[in-house]
Amino acid sequence: RSVVGSVQEGRGFAFRRKQKIERQYRKLLKKRRQVHSQQDDQFTDTYPEHLKHLYLAEEEKLKKRRRTPDDSVSSEEKLNKASDGCGVCGDVCLMIISDSRTCTFSSRPVVTQEKFKNKTSNQKAKEEYEKIKAERARKKEEAEKRKQQREEAQRLYKQKKMQAYKILSKKTKKGQPNLNLQVEFLLQKIQQ
Repeated sequence: RSVVGSVQEGRGFAFRRKQKIERQYRKLLKKRRQVHSQQDDQFTDTYPEHLKHLYLAEEEKLKKRRRTPDDSVSSEEKLNKASDGCGVCGDVCLMIISDSRTCTFSSRPVVTQEKFKNKTSNQKAKEEYEKIKAERARKKEEAEKRKQQREEAQRLYKQKKMQAYKILSKKTKKGQPNLNLQVEFLLQKIQQ
């Protein structure tokens, strides 16, 4: 006899909770292993192949500078000669070398602008949301303007109508319609 949701079937509440905790623990261990491996890689010298000679020349230059500060000019000339042989990077290499006289190169790969151009899905969603929000605000503004224009036109129409009614509904002392005013009103209308 088995009960639905029992531990024997592996569907008990505590059993599921235990499994969830175990999964989280395994995830944590896996992350820690990745972090340690990244830290180990950080201190090893892994240079991109096409720029390797530049990094090595820079290291040599710094070592020589530590030994003899007077020889910095000759080591810079050697470095420039080494960079002239680079067919891939050309002037960019010279700029990197000249800008990095006091800096040391880390073993991390060079970050390009493309990495910053690629956006995460969260950033894309936020941008999309902002666009939609701006579009809605613009449409709301336009609707508000149209409404105000319509109300203004209706107000002017009612005002003209009221003036025409006042002129046409005037009576003489005896209570007869004032034909002179009506004819003048029609004349004005025709002239307009």
